[in-house]
Amino acid sequence: MGKITDLTLEQQESLGKLREQVPAAMEGFGAFMGGVEKPGALDGKTKELIALALAVKAQCTWCIAIHGKKCLALGATGDEMVEAAMVAALMGGGPALMYVKLVQDTIEEFS
Repeated sequence: MGKITDLTLEQQESLGKLREQVPAAMEGFGAFMGGVEKPGALDGKTKELIALALAVKAQCTWCIAIHGKKCLALGATGDEMVEAAMVAALMGGGPALMYVKLVQDTIEEFS
């Protein structure tokens, strides 16, 4: 497996443990997340591109892997994903720019 796949598996394992430890909190968060991700004025792909950009800005390695994989599954192109990540780098400066590498790795691994 690749490093991005490993990150997604780590995240799934961690969230599974949290569902056991704090089920009510995780159920509430899951409901909130489902409501936010549901297409409305923005379609799912656009929402995931925003989430990917925010993950780059927040420098969340696991979030980049998860949202990058979701972007690809929803039909986002590598160019769209890198452009969204570059908007995040614009807003986050050099440190955020370094995390665009993970977006590139995600595209490469899951495409």
